[in-house]
Amino acid sequence: MRNATIVVLVGLCSSCAQLPYTAIPHASPAHDKAVVFDIDGTLTPDVTAVFEARKDAAETVRAYAEKGYEVIYLSARVSWLSAGLPDWLRDRGFPEGSTHVAQTRNERSRPEFFKTAVLTSYVAHGWSLAYAYGDSSTDLAAYAAVGIATEHVFVLQRRGESECQAGPAAACLAGWTEHLEFVSRSVRNAKDY
Repeated sequence: MRNATIVVLVGLCSSCAQLPYTAIPHASPAHDKAVVFDIDGTLTPDVTAVFEARKDAAETVRAYAEKGYEVIYLSARVSWLSAGLPDWLRDRGFPEGSTHVAQTRNERSRPEFFKTAVLTSYVAHGWSLAYAYGDSSTDLAAYAAVGIATEHVFVLQRRGESECQAGPAAACLAGWTEHLEFVSRSVRNAKDY
């Protein structure tokens, strides 16, 4: 019984670790277009449903990856919930991508500045941030700060809310299902720019 208790405690503590800093890759001329996804409230139905993926969210992200876009995931969630993000994404069918989480209390309390800093670094590494998705005004402000075209920014309505949060965006989306058609038909392949 004692060994079982120790195994459970070790398992619980290992999931409390924070996801480490993710290095930003350099873009190449043949691969320099990226798409940005906030996680909580965007890929999940709301900011508190951190273990649930929205319907068709993974399929939409995968459609971008298949069109040649680098996938960037961003989250300012609390550190003890961030360590499992890569496994959560993979287990729900999301494609590989760079996952960036807030590393400090200050970054978590100021998500707009954290996300702006990460995305500014992507631009400095040669990436063109072609499309972006979020659910909060802070996401939209970060996307505007790094120059993502408003017509390529989309905001997701949180579950239980009657409207999207305000900010510069092309459209307020109730979910991913209808938008998957837009990505499939209207988004050009990354190499066609």
